[in-house]
Amino acid sequence: MASKDQRFAIIDVETTGGRASRDKITEIGIVLHDGQQIIGTYESLLNPQTYIPAGIVQLTGITQEMVRDAPLFHEIARDIVEFTEGAIFVAHNVRFDYGFLREEFARLSYTYTRKQLCTVRMSRKAFPGLKSYSLENLIKHFGIATDARHRALADALATANILERILAKESNQEEVKLMVNLGVKESKLPKGITLEQIHNLPEACGVYYFHDAKGNVVYVGKSINIKKRIAEHFADQTDKGRQLQQHVADVSYELTGSELVALLLESHEIKRLHPPINRAQRRSSFPFAIHTYTNEDGFICFDVIRNDAKTRDKYEIISEYPTMTSAKGRLNYMVRELELCSRYCHLFPGTGACFHYHLKQCRGACAGQETVADYNERASDARERMRTVFDTDFFLIDQGRSDDEKAVVLVEQGHFSGFGYVDAETSLTKTNLRDAVKTYPGYPDTARIIQRFLNEHPKAKIIKLS
Repeated sequence: MASKDQRFAIIDVETTGGRASRDKITEIGIVLHDGQQIIGTYESLLNPQTYIPAGIVQLTGITQEMVRDAPLFHEIARDIVEFTEGAIFVAHNVRFDYGFLREEFARLSYTYTRKQLCTVRMSRKAFPGLKSYSLENLIKHFGIATDARHRALADALATANILERILAKESNQEEVKLMVNLGVKESKLPKGITLEQIHNLPEACGVYYFHDAKGNVVYVGKSINIKKRIAEHFADQTDKGRQLQQHVADVSYELTGSELVALLLESHEIKRLHPPINRAQRRSSFPFAIHTYTNEDGFICFDVIRNDAKTRDKYEIISEYPTMTSAKGRLNYMVRELELCSRYCHLFPGTGACFHYHLKQCRGACAGQETVADYNERASDARERMRTVFDTDFFLIDQGRSDDEKAVVLVEQGHFSGFGYVDAETSLTKTNLRDAVKTYPGYPDTARIIQRFLNEHPKAKIIKLS
């Protein structure tokens, strides 16, 4: 007998071919089962928006005419998610059916995740000695009545019959539990992490923490889909992936709703906790800066300088960096991206036309071939894109952790000051917003995070403080 509250979604898909990345689903059949009896069914033809090969038509009987007016996958995707929610995904050769569904959902930018159970593998354990464990052979062996072979619901019903026979054997209960685990074990999990933990993680935006056996945080990350990202970590075969598999004993998380808040919180937590695997993001010292000025000819110029109290008072600092290399790297990127003059960015010594002009990568401001106005238009763009010190104070409003709230990010005195949440019904007055914000220290990288967000979301809701 299956667990009283355990449900199975027995699924069969008919397709235009055998490769999920290339071929499409033409029909889906789902049988919902509580381990004792069928409690619901679902079936639908699907328009694959592609040609169905003649051999497939002969096998399934599904013709181009039959699917012409059928729904597209995105039109029934929500039905599939809701119908299979909380159920174990069962199929005869589960990798095939599960793979096709995951691929279809991936095309919609949705991560479809379910525990899985393969009746082919279970049948080999439960009914040893058969010549074949194909669905066709099992139907014949058990005398299962079926109306239309190679139609999705008929095959799903036949698979449900086989599942019932497997579950009827008391000795198979632990085997079923084990095989469900193996079905989702697509990567080697750390010893302290269970599959149940992975399945219980939210498919939502936030910050996650990996802890070692003593409870210490060894890694902090952020994702718009925490469950998916953590599963990817444990499938990672790089040095970092192996480090995580070796040291991680527990996982925790904090939902943020807003990806911007997730990035800001991740940056703060890495600097606060100093996780050993987050080496690159732990720096809190930024001894180099890019400053800007206008030269005697009127051209906007940039230079990398030491970042200290004296230079901050004397120069217009627009961004700060942990190393000279990273500062010059950012400036070099802007030179290439916007065809700026490397001499006016102090990356080329001397006078006269710069090296990039001879390579036709500079438009010739340094050689008298470009007007001040034309050059400064691009240089102004570069200045704003590099800026990590804001010239205005504002609240930035983003989505919250639910539809009932909004996230609030505060920039004050030119720097990130903190974030918080307000009820969606709350009036967005400056007093209410300020009361909602929890103060966090600002660093140049947090300012870059906000600047990048503003560049990518030009219509973001901004409320200026003055």
